[in-house]
Amino acid sequence: MSGVWVFKNGVVRLVDKNEAADGGQRAAQLRRKVLVYIPTAEVMTSYAGLEQKLMTLGWERYYDDPNMLQFHKRSTVHLISLPKDFAKFKSMHMYDIVVKNRSHFEVKDA
Repeated sequence: MSGVWVFKNGVVRLVDKNEAADGGQRAAQLRRKVLVYIPTAEVMTSYAGLEQKLMTLGWERYYDDPNMLQFHKRSTVHLISLPKDFAKFKSMHMYDIVVKNRSHFEVKDA
């Protein structure tokens, strides 16, 4: 077992030498996730498309925080909070959507 120990964001992990040389960029690209709308197998590539799908599922736009996109479903206490910039849309946001809409969304490897 050879490699380099890398400390990043408070976590230590063992990576191979090539990954350490490129700063982990290749590994991050390999692990990239996408949010998929199951009924049409459509990959969500923008907030406009995602918002349209959420609205059809009964989610309403919530305008409490100008720095975030938020959606609320009246019949629940759930709130989906997303960063305003789609480039900052991470897998943790995707999984939040999946947990609150299990039969409509899934996260897949890109």
